[in-house]
Amino acid sequence: MELAGIGPGPFAAMCLADLGADVVRVDRPGGAGLGVEPAKDLTNRGKRSVLVDLKDPAGPGQVLDLVERADILIEGYRPGVAERLGVGPDVCLARNPALVYGRMTGWGQQGPLAQRAGHDIGYLALTGTLGMIGKPDEPPTVPANLVGDYAGGSLYLVIGVLAALQHARTPGGAGQVVDAAIVDGASHLATMLHGMLAAGGWQDRRGSNLLDGGCPFYGTYETSDGQYMAVGALEPRFYDEFTALLGIADDAPDRGDLARWDELRETIAARFKERSRQEWTAVFESSDACVAPVLSMREAAHHPHLAARSTYVEHGGVTQPAPAPRFSGTPGGIHRPPALPGADTAEVAAEWDVPGIDTGQNRPQENQN
Repeated sequence: MELAGIGPGPFAAMCLADLGADVVRVDRPGGAGLGVEPAKDLTNRGKRSVLVDLKDPAGPGQVLDLVERADILIEGYRPGVAERLGVGPDVCLARNPALVYGRMTGWGQQGPLAQRAGHDIGYLALTGTLGMIGKPDEPPTVPANLVGDYAGGSLYLVIGVLAALQHARTPGGAGQVVDAAIVDGASHLATMLHGMLAAGGWQDRRGSNLLDGGCPFYGTYETSDGQYMAVGALEPRFYDEFTALLGIADDAPDRGDLARWDELRETIAARFKERSRQEWTAVFESSDACVAPVLSMREAAHHPHLAARSTYVEHGGVTQPAPAPRFSGTPGGIHRPPALPGADTAEVAAEWDVPGIDTGQNRPQENQN
């Protein structure tokens, strides 16, 4: 079950629903506050929703009735809020000792900033992650909210609750609290780079390294039509194929001469500007040069490779990413459209055997007549 919030908590619960979990989202009257049309909020796909007002005297008891039957609970409140609402980990684990209580925050449950408000950009800034993205002579580039909220937050929460669930189901195992903080996950994602930094193979400034755009054969280049191609020709044999197909093999400066990297970048950039993205895509598409067109979100769904793998699917009239990863024996799937707040209260009350949540005030307005 998921106590409704925004961002990484709902996405983590969506991942579990994609993998086949029965996810019940406990929505609050009035919504979660993000303002996204519920029918288009894809992070709520595959779930069912009930309405519970945790500030009502009966609210905490209704949630605890659900907790008693749940394997996992996910909440994304600031530290201490769930406790004040009467649904903190102590009372929940007392009701269900095998429960995995997943807590999703930006700063974590402890520390000087634990009670501070925050968003993805601030978490990335503090961990050094934001500072490594972008060109050295320009401000850091904001990578949407993918690296912090969803990679450093949601996916670590999913790993954590599934590992804890495995422990709870072993002989002698028990439930526990999983503290998933975006600052922890975003830092953990950079483990390899910290090793390279310690070994002297990474400079502690953005746009100056092999994998951060500092390398002329690992970056993006504009084409004649204002579009872009992405180049990742790191290994020598891939690089040789890249320069041959680009037509600069005989003119390009030595890639091993770092003092000439700016000159090499200019040579590559000038050549890419001579043709359109479509033309360069045709040149490289059957090669191992590690070059790809930079597509928009709408274009990506129509790329032949992604179409062949059904990486994007249509469900409920909306094109969206398919569940990942893939399983040979127990494939995931999208079984329901995004849950509408409170729409499934009666159904969940019957199936989970919690009749106490099926009251008039806990149903969506349109169903109260």
